[in-house]
Amino acid sequence: MALVITLVLLALLAVGLCALMYAAFRRPATNAPKKFLATGRRPGAHTVVVAFGDSITHATLSADWVGALRDRFDADGYDFVNAGVNGHTSTDLLHRLDEVVACRPDAVAIMVGTNDVRNGIPQAQFRTNLETIIGRLQTSGTAQIALLSATPLGENPADPANRTLTDYNIAAEQTADRMGISYLPVYERIAEHLGRGTTPPKFAFSFGLALKVAVQHYVFRRSLDDIARGNGLIMLTDHIHLNDRAGTIVADLVANWLSHIPAPAR
Repeated sequence: MALVITLVLLALLAVGLCALMYAAFRRPATNAPKKFLATGRRPGAHTVVVAFGDSITHATLSADWVGALRDRFDADGYDFVNAGVNGHTSTDLLHRLDEVVACRPDAVAIMVGTNDVRNGIPQAQFRTNLETIIGRLQTSGTAQIALLSATPLGENPADPANRTLTDYNIAAEQTADRMGISYLPVYERIAEHLGRGTTPPKFAFSFGLALKVAVQHYVFRRSLDDIARGNGLIMLTDHIHLNDRAGTIVADLVANWLSHIPAPAR
């Protein structure tokens, strides 16, 4: 009997772990392109907005800034498509561009670069990828486009990773200016809250820490802000992903941009 109970408990643990891993790492984003293309725009929607990026946009481990925008604009005729995928670089976005174009968006908000820096994608390649993505969107439709700066790698702006990331964000801003699209200073706004009167912790992201955050959030239902505080952080939960405070900064910047875009004629 004891063996049976042990086996049952182990089976339940395995099922729970699989469910956690799916929720935190594999679960599709809410209203991902595949779902949107299958169901079409929701009734009454006059503006389709695609958020195109990595895990910061995907939001299974990070604050759901796309969902926050969906809630804010729910009654205003907007339909938000979340085209974020965990772990993706600008090269991955380039490979997924067809599904974004197929959504026939009226606005596209692109945020990428964190994984380019972490994975050693050369800055020249990063710049070329952005140019190709933006150019394709411009030639395939009339969508308004915003390029968001990539979010911090840890909370020490002087850390080598953030110095490198800043260079990539400068390249993004220059690309946006050259190609006539909007640049939204996400990194810059978040960085304003870092390093005030305290010594920022060293960058210490790991899969183990991300999994710990997932357990705290999905199993114990702790808020992302509480998890960040417990890890000695202000705006990030695990040195990469955003807490709700930082997610609000992203949502505010995108909301302000969208408010200046006229509704498309249908």
